[in-house]
Amino acid sequence: MRLFSKNNGFTLIELLVVMAIIATLLSIAVPRYFHSLEKSKEAVLKEDLNIMRDAIDKFYGDNGKYPDALDDLVSKKYLRIIPPDPITDSATSWVVTPPEDALSGSVYDIHSGATGNGRDGQPYTAL
Repeated sequence: MRLFSKNNGFTLIELLVVMAIIATLLSIAVPRYFHSLEKSKEAVLKEDLNIMRDAIDKFYGDNGKYPDALDDLVSKKYLRIIPPDPITDSATSWVVTPPEDALSGSVYDIHSGATGNGRDGQPYTAL
């Protein structure tokens, strides 16, 4: 009894058709995947900015002045850590805006240090 014969297997045409179908499906799926990654990074950026701005406001409410550095928010337990900017993947790329009165601290607002624009056309630095 013979299990394999010379005629078993796929032809080159069959393999090419299958590979063309797979390539077509990938060309549809991959752009959607990268779009969803970009969308999620922007959502994380907005949420991180809201949390840090809230911590800055609470710091001001408790101490009567703004923090001198972002690390003050961590050392005084307003934040556990300074989150990394999801666009630049760095916790040191945040851009700090000082208050108008230099005697009331150094960190009034915070923005992303990422270059470029988001999906809505707004620059990351303006979020």
